[in-house]
Amino acid sequence: MSIVSRIEDIESEIARTQKNKATNAHLGLLKAKLAKLRRELIEGSKSSGGGPGEGFDVRKTGDIRVGLVGFPSVGKSTLLNKLTNTFSEVGAYEFTTLTCVPGTIYYKGAKIQLLDLPGIIEGAKDGKGRGRQVIAVAKTCDLICICLDALKPLTHKHLIEHELDGFGIRLNKRKPNISYKKKEKGGVNFTHTVPLTHVDSDTVKKICTEYKINSCDICFKEDATADELIDVIEGNRRYVPALYVLNKIDQLTIEELDILYQMEHCVPISAHQGWNLDVLLEKMWASMDLVRVYTKPKGQIPDYTSPVVLTKERCSVEDFCDQIHRNIKKSFKFANVWGSSAKHNPQRVGLSHILEDEDV
Repeated sequence: MSIVSRIEDIESEIARTQKNKATNAHLGLLKAKLAKLRRELIEGSKSSGGGPGEGFDVRKTGDIRVGLVGFPSVGKSTLLNKLTNTFSEVGAYEFTTLTCVPGTIYYKGAKIQLLDLPGIIEGAKDGKGRGRQVIAVAKTCDLICICLDALKPLTHKHLIEHELDGFGIRLNKRKPNISYKKKEKGGVNFTHTVPLTHVDSDTVKKICTEYKINSCDICFKEDATADELIDVIEGNRRYVPALYVLNKIDQLTIEELDILYQMEHCVPISAHQGWNLDVLLEKMWASMDLVRVYTKPKGQIPDYTSPVVLTKERCSVEDFCDQIHRNIKKSFKFANVWGSSAKHNPQRVGLSHILEDEDV
């Protein structure tokens, strides 16, 4: 039996099983088996030769990478052409774009690389229609823009989410607050600091048994699910912010548009007419949560033209030095900081100081 058919069997068994306290442990075991099979499927495709596929090995440039993901013929290429002035072939037929086409946006001093990825189809995570190469490139992006046709049903949104989820990409989620540490002996030690409603000790031990983990420390610091525990054990999940870009709103009524605006993380646009593209850029900037830091040569005014762009998770003075050159830390003594992170201007700080947006 092939891996894909085994995955389908387990998915159908999960769908058939009633969800209650008595079946929690069994469902956790099935989900662990499913995660292992999906990992085997992905790793098997990597080792089966043939390389990543022509046109998909795009070198990362700029400060941040944004990927346009969606079904064929939803207007991804038109959007890339409008935002970046890069030519990506546009046609009134599906699969016009067959390779990854990069473009560059300069916005608020940051250089953003925008990737127009070929359209994916249902079953992409299982290798249909070059889907794995497309999703693998999406996994390297700092923000994913899921392009949807506003005229088509919103079930397309759930289908794309399901495909990305099956490849280990978690959209608009943060890493679960679960502490997991392997040991050589001592058995499975399971503790929690908050009341749990989704898992119990039996479920955790069954998941560990499926992964052949005999000794480990697991501590739940939030009310997490069995799926989130499996994500932590697998350790290869990618947590990426996402925006849902609903294209072709020029063919909708005002009432239909009001309904679309109620969706979370949604930006209705018309790529062909160029409507609402400024709002899309603003939403992209807000979703990426970037910190711009300007440099100031001694005795001169700050250079506001080319900031060093950092992420909110990594925005210390040490990260700033690494972004410029790794050897700077060796000769580093102190830095003078002006801006909202400083208690007084200028403040003399060390490597551990956390910088904020538009500091100098």
